[in-house]
Amino acid sequence: MIGKRYIVYGRVQGVGFRWFINNVAENLNIKGYVMNMPDGSVEIWAEGEADSLYTFKNYILKGNGFSFVENIEEEIVPVQGYTHFSIKY
Repeated sequence: MIGKRYIVYGRVQGVGFRWFINNVAENLNIKGYVMNMPDGSVEIWAEGEADSLYTFKNYILKGNGFSFVENIEEEIVPVQGYTHFSIKY
């Protein structure tokens, strides 16, 4: 189990991106959260198995068809022990 924090830049607010990320995370058994940031980016905290997080990042980059990801920052973070994935507001 590892933790990753992603900051996603581009057209990622107001296009259903958080809902898309939430569904993908639940399907991949990833725990954590997704949240809009004041600067227009989206923060994702994800905890799961390495192969699931690799697949998850590919979905982030692809987006939901309405979003457009220009850049993604990724860092390894300490596992916090989230029990589910949620959308924060």
